[in-house]
Amino acid sequence: MRSLPSILHVDLDAFYASVEQLHKPSLRGKPVIVGGVGVRGVVSTASYEARAFGVHSALATGIARRRAPNAAYLIPRFGAYQAYSETVMALMHELSPLVEPLSLDEAFLDIAHLFSSAHGTGPRAGAARAREIAGDLRDRIRAATGLTASVGAASSKLVAKIASDAEKPGGLVVVTPGTEQEWLDPLPVRALWGVGPATAERLRKIGATTVAELRTLSRAELVAELGTSSGGGLYAIARGLDDRDVSPDRELKSVSVEDTFAEDLLDPATIGAQMDRLVSRLGTRLRSAGRSGRTISIKVRGHDFTTVSRSETAVGPTDDPAVIRAAAHRMLPGAVAAATAAVPGIRLLGVGVSALAEWAQLDLFAEIEAEEELLDEDDLEPRLDDPTDPADMTTPVVTVEGERSPRQFGPLPPGTRGAVSAARAERRFLPGQDVTHDEFGGGWVQGAGLGRVTVRFETPWSEPGRIKTLRADDEALHLVDSAAVAREALTRLPVLVGRGPEPGVSIGPMTEEPTKTEVVDNELENRFEIWYGDSLAGFAAYRRRAGATVFVHTEIGDEFGGKGLGSVLARRALEATVERGETIVPVCPFIAAYLRKHPEFEGQVRWPESEAASDVDSSNH
Repeated sequence: MRSLPSILHVDLDAFYASVEQLHKPSLRGKPVIVGGVGVRGVVSTASYEARAFGVHSALATGIARRRAPNAAYLIPRFGAYQAYSETVMALMHELSPLVEPLSLDEAFLDIAHLFSSAHGTGPRAGAARAREIAGDLRDRIRAATGLTASVGAASSKLVAKIASDAEKPGGLVVVTPGTEQEWLDPLPVRALWGVGPATAERLRKIGATTVAELRTLSRAELVAELGTSSGGGLYAIARGLDDRDVSPDRELKSVSVEDTFAEDLLDPATIGAQMDRLVSRLGTRLRSAGRSGRTISIKVRGHDFTTVSRSETAVGPTDDPAVIRAAAHRMLPGAVAAATAAVPGIRLLGVGVSALAEWAQLDLFAEIEAEEELLDEDDLEPRLDDPTDPADMTTPVVTVEGERSPRQFGPLPPGTRGAVSAARAERRFLPGQDVTHDEFGGGWVQGAGLGRVTVRFETPWSEPGRIKTLRADDEALHLVDSAAVAREALTRLPVLVGRGPEPGVSIGPMTEEPTKTEVVDNELENRFEIWYGDSLAGFAAYRRRAGATVFVHTEIGDEFGGKGLGSVLARRALEATVERGETIVPVCPFIAAYLRKHPEFEGQVRWPESEAASDVDSSNH
């Protein structure tokens, strides 16, 4: 640990959504949601106005639309985000040569060289100097881009990262060296790195809801509950132990690709073909990055969100698609069987390589086989000169508008790729895209369909504009590179400054724990879902048939057991079915058991034939 708070963590607030609000005057101060727009899209970023409705990152877009039906739903425009990120990163490099980017919108900085005896000695003087430096950087980012940033300063990367989240948006928190534990102790365990809803619930069950309570647990207790890696790591994190330096060259540890499908995959041939396509893309990415790896992993997610992972470790590192494909197909049948044990259908497939190296152990036979497949498999994506997909960004890639995006950490939100592919295949417009019209000027797509496209004609430097609906084949309407729009907006910054999201919007203190329970009818997935705070606690899957709702499967996560959530889910799902005027058909044993205890639904129930027969038999004995 350092004796000065000389590590900064800078995080741009609601970055994607904030850029969209800057670029679209009519959306300033309104809820904006950026992410996948497909049937199974996922929210990437939500503006603070949207978060007030319970919308957050990684939430299914279908659920977000129910919580915030009047929000603007837009595809990501990575060209625009890249332009702003480059500007911000340049400001950081002016301050220090030691900048470690984590993503487009956040980075660590080492500012130790900016402290001297002239600024005073001791922890308090160091904290004051760090606040001065961090505040100046935050103001320069605001002046150069119109965006707000939150900054944390501390003696370690761990505490600086947590500090930057403490007073979002527009926050500035400096943790004085020597007071780290005192500052960490009151925080909920969810504030710590690597602690998600499931881990937080497991910790709650063993008596740890705050960092102070977590520190009362021994390393052995945490390892027993969470495993060696997670338990041991959390033991150190709870004590603020982190001696990592800021590293400008982050080592790439793994490369992976995955797809979420608009419709479940059911037959083995289709599942195998989709895995082959993923392997082909993975091979392209590995070779473009000049990397290979020894450990090959696959991920399979079923209709009911059961997720299964399998891995194999080879003798030597490889980047050969044929070797990876063979390993993936050895693991695939078992993983699919495990993921579909309760409900048929595969919604997501993924494949990756880890334990990376900068050389490959060539497999002569696999290389010959791969060359033969290049000649024979016309149905697969080309393995040579195949552009990397926008969802696989660890190296610069072509995005929907045609510009190139910088290195990304994490995939494009699921559901976006399908829309992007469709837009490339035909002249199709997606919500949020930049366009220009020969007569009406610049604007952005608000919606499209049935051969029409609705455009709001406004630019980042104009007043809110009017809406016009045009024919999609209007030759005067053209797509515009979002990076070019962003670069022009940055040159006109005096017009934009002051129009971005205002700092100081509170989304609740960090000590609040989620307690709200909500049941939503996710018609896109054919299931009623029960949410416990921000966590999906369980669901009741159904099928609609001729005026009836057939309940086929109910599941509550292990971490939510004992809370009575199953009964809450059943009652609200059944009440909603009755309100729709539909008959209840309880194939699901849990729903059937619930109905037997609640005769008020009796008039709306049609028992399956097997149930009806068993009732008759039991009445005769």
